[in-house]
Amino acid sequence: MIDKLTVALWAANMALQLDGPEAFLALAERQLARARSAGAQLVVMPEHLSEGWLGWAPRGLPETAEIAWLAEEARTILPRLVASAERYGLALLAGTVPVAVGPGRFRNRAHLRLPDGTMFVQDKLTLTPDERDPAAWMFEPGERLVVVPWNGIRIVTLVCLDVEQPGLAARLKEDPPDLVLVPTDTGAISGYSRVTACARARAVELCTAVAVAGGVGTVPVPPDRPNVSGAALFVPCEMALGGTGVWAELGPLSETRGDGPLLIARDVPIRELRRLRAGAAEVWPGFHSLPHETVALGPATPSNETVEHEAAQETIG
Repeated sequence: MIDKLTVALWAANMALQLDGPEAFLALAERQLARARSAGAQLVVMPEHLSEGWLGWAPRGLPETAEIAWLAEEARTILPRLVASAERYGLALLAGTVPVAVGPGRFRNRAHLRLPDGTMFVQDKLTLTPDERDPAAWMFEPGERLVVVPWNGIRIVTLVCLDVEQPGLAARLKEDPPDLVLVPTDTGAISGYSRVTACARARAVELCTAVAVAGGVGTVPVPPDRPNVSGAALFVPCEMALGGTGVWAELGPLSETRGDGPLLIARDVPIRELRRLRAGAAEVWPGFHSLPHETVALGPATPSNETVEHEAAQETIG
């Protein structure tokens, strides 16, 4: 089993003017090389990283046709991106790209490729209004949550809004993952704050590590497509892990330079997290199983006993 894992989180510069697949692949290759030189074993790229490809899309391409065009580009680009990770011996979560699942039907899909060549996919389960807009991008949600085994550890991918759903985390309560990957795309500080706040909550309630990576900057294609994000690795708020719940963090950023920063979260303590989940945590009780019938609304007014107690307090005072 992996005892510790070093994760590279790419806050990609979405404002770059890319003129074709070769430019994008050269950009990704540079970041993979940097990650490998820094000792990373896993690289995480942002959600909708492919939106930057629209810089070389046909002139006048309507928004309603963008995801179909991006899905076709991904069929060529994704295998080459994966091959680059293979050359460096890296596991790679290649952000997300649109994937056709039928005539006129698309899903927002994350691809996780392990160093042994195994590929796992995770479709986004919870779609934003922008991903359900018939006048622009129209996706359909995924149907299952995939747990990925790798060298004795378990990995789950929650794409952006999915990490904001406690119900998904509850589905994992019987055997929590060792690492949750969160590729994200947030256009404002509010979205960034929601994702990171919920990622921290998932780290606490699952007693696990949660890695977040999002794009930064405005995609140079109309209409306005800002990105406010960064990168972070969160852990439970345990003194054995530093106490703050933050293992590594960068952001929020609304713009950046060059290829975009690569945050290296070193030696994520996988074995220590398992020890804490097994009973060594300060207060973590695991998940509660509260029967539905025990959930009830409280009284609209205080009980007589409470009122009398409060009145006695006033009399004594």
